[in-house]
Amino acid sequence: MKIPFLNLKPMHTEIRNEILAAFEKIYDKNLFILGDSVAAFEREFAKYCNVAYCISCGNGLDALSIILRGYDIGEGDEVIVPSNTYIATALAVSYVGAKVVFVDPDIKTFNIDINKINKAITQKTKAIIAVHLYGRPADIDKIRVICNNNNLKLIEDAAQAHGAIYNGKRTGNLGDAAGFSFYPGKNLGALGDGGAILTNDITLAKKVEAIRNYGSKIKYHNEYKGVNSRLDEMQAEFLRIKLKYLDKWNADRQNTVKLYLEKINNTKIIIPYINSPQESIWHIFAIRTEFRDKLQNHLNANGISTLIHYPIPIHLQKAYIDLGYKPGDFKVAETLSNTELSLPLWYGMSKNEINYIINTLNKW
Repeated sequence: MKIPFLNLKPMHTEIRNEILAAFEKIYDKNLFILGDSVAAFEREFAKYCNVAYCISCGNGLDALSIILRGYDIGEGDEVIVPSNTYIATALAVSYVGAKVVFVDPDIKTFNIDINKINKAITQKTKAIIAVHLYGRPADIDKIRVICNNNNLKLIEDAAQAHGAIYNGKRTGNLGDAAGFSFYPGKNLGALGDGGAILTNDITLAKKVEAIRNYGSKIKYHNEYKGVNSRLDEMQAEFLRIKLKYLDKWNADRQNTVKLYLEKINNTKIIIPYINSPQESIWHIFAIRTEFRDKLQNHLNANGISTLIHYPIPIHLQKAYIDLGYKPGDFKVAETLSNTELSLPLWYGMSKNEINYIINTLNKW
């Protein structure tokens, strides 16, 4: 049996006719940038997340960097990010000229370790970016206390957490602002690139809406040195369709994970830690093992594709050599990079595929 890491076909087959009709609708309308479809998606996604404002943009990286610009965070400032995340989180900080300050994650949740944040705060710290890694919300209530005590902005990196819930509230409505990605492989993915900023802050909303469009609220009147980062009409219409099915698709992923959690019983494998009140939507199902490379080779030999998130921690990437970090500086992130393995997970996985993966793991 051959099982890919990700298979979008079951999802896209179900909505094929709707997607094609949407394409024809936009094609015939001949309006492709910042039209009715973008406005409609922004309203619908804001309502879904129970947030006042949604401002779409070109991608998730832009969403985070535009938020930082909207809060006037830049050169001379510091922003705290987890050391275990995709590099886009750190790049957003670098793009605005601020300094990235890493904090190690909790070994159980993979999210930022609450107990290590205070030591990283200085007089230059302006914000904390809390990443909801792999679809599991970070411990926002405790991070919020830290932010309030130090007059910091709390920004969610919700790029992997569309529809995840924390204490009864959806991600995107937990901090001062949130950045989402609609990369095709996300739980809510476009058929190209895309992103969005969510906030209840009307001042920020108006500012980032201008920044994403050349710094202009009125055409040819530029208030800020903005950027060109706009979700196009076609992708907005595709996302409107997919949003209707997001809860159904997330529930299916959760059911698959339930089987993984119940049936994987190999003592050499550490399965994800489950805790309340976080409700993960399982963008990634990450196991750990001290024998990661051997397990990956074993699964590959049996037709099962896997990925490693992330093989090199950001502080050891060549791109951030200027920060002067060395191996051992963020031990938990380095441990995760050497032991993490992501299993196949997508909407529409068959019971045969799931059981085959489980049996192959247990026989290893």
